[in-house]
Amino acid sequence: MSVRFWLPVFVSEEACCCVTDSLNYCHKKKGLRVNAFVIMPTHLHLIAFDADFDSRRLQQTLTDMRKYTGRRLADYCDREMPPIFGQAIRTGRRTDRDRQFWQPSKHPEAIWSESFWRSKFNYVHDNPRRKGLVCDNVNWRFSSAAFWLLEPPGYSDVLLTGVRW
Repeated sequence: MSVRFWLPVFVSEEACCCVTDSLNYCHKKKGLRVNAFVIMPTHLHLIAFDADFDSRRLQQTLTDMRKYTGRRLADYCDREMPPIFGQAIRTGRRTDRDRQFWQPSKHPEAIWSESFWRSKFNYVHDNPRRKGLVCDNVNWRFSSAAFWLLEPPGYSDVLLTGVRW
């Protein structure tokens, strides 16, 4: 999921916690399971599935999460970010709302094999290092890398669920 115009909103703990809190709520109340995640300054990546492998419920849960976080993060931008952020979120061709925080496209991909999952898992966790934000991917706080790659597991702000093949 990407912020409209690639605005760097996820540069504060408050903005990132809006997403992590919502993911945890969806885990507890809506059956969302997150296997891997990373929140980058302008976007986030998720490997997620429904607890019952119900693809329609997964789609609805992610739609609900995008709406909820979009409203909260748009409010955050109005309150905490430079005025241009709020102005950008208000521009657009949508007639059903005044603001649009997320870009409309989500780029979902079904994970169909262990090797495909591994490539996505590695991509998600290596994103902050590849972009020069950290020297070691386990040092990026808003990621599941430390949890999955350190022994013993490191901290994660998001409830995580393993995948077995």
